[in-house]
Amino acid sequence: MSDYEIIRSARRSIALNINPDGTVTVRAPLFMPEFLIKRFVENHKNWIEKQREKRKALENVQKLTARELKALKERGKSVFRDRAEHFSPLLGVKYNAITVRSQKTRWGSCSGKGNLSFNCLLLLAPPEVLDSVVAHELCHLLEPNHSERFYALLLRVFPDYRRCRSWLNKNGPELTARLP
Repeated sequence: MSDYEIIRSARRSIALNINPDGTVTVRAPLFMPEFLIKRFVENHKNWIEKQREKRKALENVQKLTARELKALKERGKSVFRDRAEHFSPLLGVKYNAITVRSQKTRWGSCSGKGNLSFNCLLLLAPPEVLDSVVAHELCHLLEPNHSERFYALLLRVFPDYRRCRSWLNKNGPELTARLP
């Protein structure tokens, strides 16, 4: 495989990225020899093709209309509030405000002021997956990081978190592909 772009930087490891157009970008340490980069790409040829196939399949996903997206955001306001009201007493936390957005890269976030934000596309996922993201963000009110303490807290309040996270990692790209 010879069709790839190399971006060198002060990084320690080498990584591959499949771009939206299917081209490959290799991120490599500044002084890594060219032959090692070529070998790395060749060794990952099957993975590259698999990723390209996945990306191609996502091109056929039916996009949401502007009206459908607006309706998801509206419905999300009450759904996310209800789920936050369910989990916040279990954690002993209070949140400030909830916003619902449509994003390609985030499922949820928590600000230092206690504001929560959720991706409306979670409404298209199984309910327990949505719950896992709500619980995750509420846990950040107590632990604003992803430490062992954070995950111990999260797993206490939501024991099925890892399975739901796995579902989101596997199926999330199909959900985000529905954005107009």
